[in-house]
Amino acid sequence: MEPERARELLARERARIEEGLAAVGDDVPLESDQQLEPGDRDSEDLYMDELDETRHEQLKRDLAALERAEARLAAGTYGLSVDSGQPIPDARLEALPLAERTVEEDQRYRRS
Repeated sequence: MEPERARELLARERARIEEGLAAVGDDVPLESDQQLEPGDRDSEDLYMDELDETRHEQLKRDLAALERAEARLAAGTYGLSVDSGQPIPDARLEALPLAERTVEEDQRYRRS
């Protein structure tokens, strides 16, 4: 993949992540301010708190992956698997700009 195209994809990912973090905020409550259990009447805030916390955690993981991808781009290794050094197909990088492995390697990695 051409470095300029990779920069475009990573910039778009950064914008997505930063917008998501701004929407969720950094002060995600760990629990609702009421002592409710899931399924209780008026427990929607508890559900939303958990949803926001999960979204915040995923965005933080995405941000870390983005920073690793930007470092690989700067080092000239973006688009190469972090495990084998094999090229990651451009179509995969277009769909998942933060991909660190080939599809096959990713499947093995997730199983272990």
